[in-house]
Amino acid sequence: MRLFAAIELPEDVRLLLESAAQQLRVRLGRSVEARWVDQQKLHLTVRFIGHVEDDGAPALIDRVRVPIAVPPFHLRLSGCGVFPASGPPRVIWIGVVEGAMPLAQLHQELNRRVAPFGYEPERRPFSAHLTLARVKTAKSIASVRAAVRAFTTPDICCEVAQVTLFRSHLSPRGSRYEIVAAIPLVR
Repeated sequence: MRLFAAIELPEDVRLLLESAAQQLRVRLGRSVEARWVDQQKLHLTVRFIGHVEDDGAPALIDRVRVPIAVPPFHLRLSGCGVFPASGPPRVIWIGVVEGAMPLAQLHQELNRRVAPFGYEPERRPFSAHLTLARVKTAKSIASVRAAVRAFTTPDICCEVAQVTLFRSHLSPRGSRYEIVAAIPLVR
């Protein structure tokens, strides 16, 4: 099975994000061909785990689902950007302007929890963001980058009291997410 840990967002926040994404999509027009994340699937990934063998999954899930000693926190999303920092854009995202430190702590703790199962941390540093779209092609790299940078989003806020462990089911029609466990944050 394919697993990842993420911040599941309330419906009102997902609706605001969808509205911002739609406005950005209109602004970009035909300058970019991208696969935009469906409103129901919007989440903030804390740790992508990847493929877990079925026979090893119960032990890993038991290890991951233990409450995390990071207090609940306020999350504020705002501002847009693209990855990578140079060259053709591949991901359009909304940034985290409040809550980045606790997200980094959650990421580190989840890295620690999955390490005994052979899952090494990513080589690149953790960068808290919410993916809006995956870019297939961009007609003008500079104009797409400039339009995304200039796009103003409203502050989108919520309280975070848990991390959700998801199973991702891949298919030709796209992925479907199944909740495996809720991991509470505790003081």
